[in-house]
Amino acid sequence: MPYAADYLIVVPTRTEIDARPGATVVEFGAPWCIHCQRAQPLVREALTGCGDVVHLKIEDGAGEALGGSYGVKLWPTLVFLRDGAEVARVVRPQRAEEIMDGLRAQRNADGSAA
Repeated sequence: MPYAADYLIVVPTRTEIDARPGATVVEFGAPWCIHCQRAQPLVREALTGCGDVVHLKIEDGAGEALGGSYGVKLWPTLVFLRDGAEVARVVRPQRAEEIMDGLRAQRNADGSAA
């Protein structure tokens, strides 16, 4: 299961993320953020069974370069990438289906069926 419960200790650079092949979900948030905490069961549910998706959980904050490079304004923000290119974005999801829509867009971005 690709769900990452913990925030990364060593945060990759934007260049490293852009160079990642395949499907990546970059989740920006903070451990103390109530919206992020409420979204975790939804993220876990949506990512269950998506073994081909890499989930990078990034602790964000004011002035953080990585979140700023993606234009993150609210937490949690999930950015869905296919071969380093953004194909979908979900901000403060309220339902797992919203995240699943991002995953479907990600799968479809490489030309395969959903």
